[in-house]
Amino acid sequence: MGVLDGRLAGKTALVTGGSRGIGRGIAERLGREGARVGVHYGTNEAAAKDTVAAIEAAGGSAFAVGQELGVPGDAAELWRAFDAHADGLDILVNNAGIGTSQPFATIGDEEYDRIFAVNTKAPFFLAQLGAERLRDGGRIINVSTGLSRAAAMPDLIAYAMSKGALDVFTRYLSKVLGPRGITVNAVAPGIVDTDINAAWLRGNEEAWAGAAAMAALGGVGTPPEIADVVAFLASEDARWVTGDWIDATGGSLT
Repeated sequence: MGVLDGRLAGKTALVTGGSRGIGRGIAERLGREGARVGVHYGTNEAAAKDTVAAIEAAGGSAFAVGQELGVPGDAAELWRAFDAHADGLDILVNNAGIGTSQPFATIGDEEYDRIFAVNTKAPFFLAQLGAERLRDGGRIINVSTGLSRAAAMPDLIAYAMSKGALDVFTRYLSKVLGPRGITVNAVAPGIVDTDINAAWLRGNEEAWAGAAAMAALGGVGTPPEIADVVAFLASEDARWVTGDWIDATGGSLT
């Protein structure tokens, strides 16, 4: 499939965690819409290069940008690497995130801090340092989770907390950047068929059926379905939508 209708032609985007899963789906979709896409990766350079190749094979333009998140100076270093490829930014997608499922009583300081460093602190400073690169009328899209508003899943408490903080950041940042015509929104996926969920979801008919039953639409989400929502928010069509939290769970919260 080649470049679509070019809604994002002439735009430059950065997608954190863009080499796999939902991030790859977003990167490929923005590329097909005509944006030049920076595909960020933490450690898997090969996956990022594969995503870049896929975008280019579809008629788009992309480049890989490597930087571990959740470490001191991560945002500044990522933007330094980005600047070597582009002279400005139109779309920032904060997609990279981590989380583990474990009992509340077993979560230690180090793990807690790491989750918040990647899921909350990195998007904060990427937006803060990226604001000077972001052109007026630009877009910031934070990938959250339906778990921040769904029925509580106790073993995901730290992850859900970190994304809840990201939701608040989204709403407040929309007020900060609104005078420049920059919109800031969050997209909240439910259960999505990605490599991260493969261990418990794929090949497990009971788990798959249970996940599908949670959604009003009766299925498990896919990266392209989340990417479609992100592409809308990145487009001019969404110019009057900001500070919002978009439920992309397939109706799992109804």
